[in-house]
Amino acid sequence: MANHASALKRHRQSERRQARNASVKSAIKSTVRKVREAVEAGKPEDANTLLKSAMSTLDGAVSKGVLHRNNASRKVARLTSQVNALKAK
Repeated sequence: MANHASALKRHRQSERRQARNASVKSAIKSTVRKVREAVEAGKPEDANTLLKSAMSTLDGAVSKGVLHRNNASRKVARLTSQVNALKAK
């Protein structure tokens, strides 16, 4: 454990950030899962609206520093291609 004030503060800060990051990551997983479930169920309208929500969540995670921008971009691209393939059917 830390012995001086600045190290104690850094530890408190890291715990708060860890909790915040876990919350954001959980939200990402939930929104992405909902999009994939809508695609598997064959509901293009629902998948499209959920995709917009997922894109917003992923962009928020990038702005907060939880995800790298390329990671979020890759997830968005893959989800978009799944939704577009569903529309094409």
